[in-house]
Formats: sequence, C-alpha cells, structure tokens
Amino acid sequence: MDRDDDIWAQAGRYLSLGMMLPAGTFAGYFAGYLLDRLFHTSFLAVTFLVLGSVAGFIALLRELKTKTHQDGK
Repeated sequence: MDRDDDIWAQAGRYLSLGMMLPAGTFAGYFAGYLLDRLFHTSFLAVTFLVLGSVAGFIALLRELKTKTHQDGK
C-alpha cells in the first residue's frame, strides 16, 4: 500500500490543514488574554486574536502551496 493512498494519511493531512487556522486564532487570543491579565489592560486579547488569525491563515496558505507543488510533480 502506497503512503499517498492510505486513508489515515489523507485524513491526517486534511485534519492538520483544518486545524491550522483555529489553532493560530486560539493561541493568539490566549497569549493576549494572559498579557491582558499581566499588564491590567483590555485590548491585547483582541490584538493578539487578530495577529493569531493572520498567522494561522499565512501558515495555512504556505502549507497548501507546499502540498500543491508536491502534488504537481
């Protein structure tokens, strides 16, 4: 059985793609929340939420670009 044809390998690949954006968003919000608590502010959670979303989207695009170039060979 070829590694590319394995159903579990495909499921893992698509699951990782589907979790990149939410993971970046959650990590950004969590970091901002902790910094808000540390510095007694109220805007860092939203700021880091946006930054985490952008970072997750960029990571998703990079991974898709890599997968597309690998599939095109």
